[in-house]
Amino acid sequence: MKTLLDALDDPKLFAPWFKNKATWTAWRAFLAALFGLPMSEAELAIFTACTARPNAPTAAAKEAWLIIGRRGGKSFIMALCAVFLACFRDYRAFLTPGERATILVIAADRKQARVIMRYVRGLLTGVPALKKMIEREAQESFDLTNSTTIEVATANFRTVRGYTLAAALADEVAFWRSDDSASPDKEVLDALRPAMLTIPDAMMLCASSPYSRRGVLWDARQRHYGHDAAPLVWQASTRTMNPSVPQKEIDKKYEEDPAVAAAEYGAEFRSDLQAFVDREAVIACVDHGVRERPFERQWEYVGFVDTSGAGADAFSVAIAHRENKTAILDVVREVVPPFSPEAVTEEFALLLKSYRITRVFGDRYAGEYPRELFRNKGVNYELSNKSRTDIYRDTLPHINSQSIALLDDKKLINQLIGLERRTRVGGKDLIDHAPGAHDDLCNAACGALDKAWDGGDGRLPERFYGARPQPTFSDPLAAFR
Repeated sequence: MKTLLDALDDPKLFAPWFKNKATWTAWRAFLAALFGLPMSEAELAIFTACTARPNAPTAAAKEAWLIIGRRGGKSFIMALCAVFLACFRDYRAFLTPGERATILVIAADRKQARVIMRYVRGLLTGVPALKKMIEREAQESFDLTNSTTIEVATANFRTVRGYTLAAALADEVAFWRSDDSASPDKEVLDALRPAMLTIPDAMMLCASSPYSRRGVLWDARQRHYGHDAAPLVWQASTRTMNPSVPQKEIDKKYEEDPAVAAAEYGAEFRSDLQAFVDREAVIACVDHGVRERPFERQWEYVGFVDTSGAGADAFSVAIAHRENKTAILDVVREVVPPFSPEAVTEEFALLLKSYRITRVFGDRYAGEYPRELFRNKGVNYELSNKSRTDIYRDTLPHINSQSIALLDDKKLINQLIGLERRTRVGGKDLIDHAPGAHDDLCNAACGALDKAWDGGDGRLPERFYGARPQPTFSDPLAAFR
């Protein structure tokens, strides 16, 4: 049976893509380790340096983790493994009539998925023998004549279910983000594993450049790196895997920001990042089952907006009030793109007025434009005197002391849990969402809670000036009139 290394050396297969073998030595060592193939002395030395394992594996890995710096060649190797596993192995003995074995490549988003699919298309169509195996080509998949399909998908634990998997290849797993889950990486991999049970020797390969010291990639590094009997964990810098990347460019990045460069090109997990708040602390502040609180006349309410121009971010609003020593979140609303900023402003202005709010706070987004929109709807937009980082920092003690009451909103909770504290050059902290994530909802919520704390005990004066609200009575016989 032809091995992947044999295919790399075959001029009729993949050899044209690997002309300068010296630049591919490290990747050949990894592929030899992944499939349990013999190694040269040079490859064995690279294997030991990248895995901290003294003994080379003699059998193919069922699970492997690649921790590689950027521009190291991860995505191309993922595509190469997908094509090899699809074209050079026969899974039909394990399939029922009408069933297909799937090589599923999971990417962080559709843009990255398209990159991998272009590599797959190039490898399949660039080799005449493999091109003949293409039965049907779609935008995100290739059906082959051997009842195998190569398909790309985005990281969503709901959409990866239902497959019969011969292999699952997870790309940039450290950067999978979702507002629907605080740990999308774990949930996606947990959804994939049952789909691999019916095909012997099904393989899971997870690859990524490292990021923060949390998530499945960090857990795999901590649990399995350097252990012979464990899943294969391979950690290497950009230049180790791809010597063609100019060293001077990497040196320049290290001069600009050593912590970022060490992760991006040195494949080191960032030590300057940490979770902003513990999950348990946030959950303890949630009033379970309460999605929204109605207006009550005795309280003074404050509003905060996180505006957006209908780009990638949502337009969010939050309303809160204070009762004695507790700041209480009453409303969180968001409108996700696409939307009309004017229409959303009108909707939010009506909501704010229903809580007797005629002054809302927000940041400096887009200058005067959002302020004018709110003024036209009868609500004054005032700039917050705190930055986003300051708002989050000042909210943290109240979360830890349970002196705030949150709504039972899954997206809000996940955005809060997903916030990160980063130490910037110069030693100043920045609190923000992770790359690819969002914090529109929790920014509005924390802004409103922070303003509620600044507003005394929250009660209105005993003497209230203004029109007395008129009661509204229903007519039980209206349907018969």
